[in-house]
Amino acid sequence: MSEKAKANLEAIEMLVLDVDGVLTDGRIITHHDGSESKCFHVLDGHGIRLWQRAGLKVAWLSGRNSVATSCRAAELQIPYVLQDCHDKLPALKKLLEEAGVAAENVVYVGDDVMDLPVIRYVGFGVAVANAVDEVKECADYITARPGGAGAVREVIEYVLKGSGRWQSLMERYRM
Repeated sequence: MSEKAKANLEAIEMLVLDVDGVLTDGRIITHHDGSESKCFHVLDGHGIRLWQRAGLKVAWLSGRNSVATSCRAAELQIPYVLQDCHDKLPALKKLLEEAGVAAENVVYVGDDVMDLPVIRYVGFGVAVANAVDEVKECADYITARPGGAGAVREVIEYVLKGSGRWQSLMERYRM
């Protein structure tokens, strides 16, 4: 993990995630009928549930439109799922207005150059370990785990622990 700047983690209200390359490893399996498959990591899914239990907001912001993304988002009850966003910053600004969240209270996780404007705009910009160099250079934090392999969970734990929210969430798992 690499950290450039310490954000005010206690002020974070919303997690916004790119999908391909962040929630997945970036590979897309295209089947003979044109349908596609993606692999989402269960650690990331449980991390998102923990984030939601902490009373925090979550959104997905993807440059592609995908049925697989819609299905996984529905399964995790993600309230904001923006797909087919080729220019992500205007989409993010509209989302934040709708959600009533200030940009400085957002953590965004990305992996490719289309994520750069958003990473620069939010309060805490994150690059996954397998992100392109330009994204890593701009990010406030770089995960140890690659996209699709628990990187989102790593970010969630980092923010929840750093903001003092983690311990209360762990109470339900104590014996």
